[in-house]
Amino acid sequence: MKYSGWPDPGELVVGKVDDIADFGVFVDLEEYEDKRGLCHISEVASGWIKNVRDHVREGQTVVAKVLEVNESSQQIDLSIKDVNEHQRKEKIQEWKNEQKADKWMALAFGEDIADDRYQSIANALLAEFESLYDGFEQAAIHGIEALDGVELDDDELETIVETARQNVSVPYVNVTGYVDLRSPAGDGVDDVKEALKAAEGDGEIGDEIELSVTYVGAPEYRVKVKAPDYKTAETELESSVARAREAIEAAGGTAEYHRERSGDEE
Repeated sequence: MKYSGWPDPGELVVGKVDDIADFGVFVDLEEYEDKRGLCHISEVASGWIKNVRDHVREGQTVVAKVLEVNESSQQIDLSIKDVNEHQRKEKIQEWKNEQKADKWMALAFGEDIADDRYQSIANALLAEFESLYDGFEQAAIHGIEALDGVELDDDELETIVETARQNVSVPYVNVTGYVDLRSPAGDGVDDVKEALKAAEGDGEIGDEIELSVTYVGAPEYRVKVKAPDYKTAETELESSVARAREAIEAAGGTAEYHRERSGDEE
């Protein structure tokens, strides 16, 4: 859904080149309803421009910076040259993400959802998240708990979670650490097994986290964690090793944690 208001000066907007004139470029704003901006020839590219068509073409998607907005005259002045490549790529990705979120809203609440209901649900999500996409992504990763602060009824929250988990491709990261487990006791093998069981979490790991503990070579074991973000992954890795250490030390053994394989260390 497009915004019905006006962009703010300094904002980056996505638009499609609608018409090219000798004095500049007219751009239809993709994120705003019935809004069109003008990028003067001097703002199309740096340096002297002989022919505007050497720099843009009709139908091209561009990212522009809003220079000035005059609502009374219905005029929006834009600059394409003031947007660097990093900003352009970041804004395009953000725009694509919001297009996805718009489709997810339709899947969740129907293609014919009334504008006022759409806006009400969107505003509730935006009060807690930076974007609709972020709200759906967090719902896919963390479930209903991610929406604790969102002021919607339970049915709406459950619908968002269900839609998110069916449609959002969640990014994951992997982190790996190694722990050496030793026990001097006669039944030390059993002590190590108990420590490994503790490291694996005994079924108490969150649904969004995958944790595995594998044998490398006595006394070394690999702990690998797959999680939605590095902070979560690192926290779970440290917790896994802490559980193993607590278990083995309770049996009179020792645990030594390191991030590289023993054979790789200098």
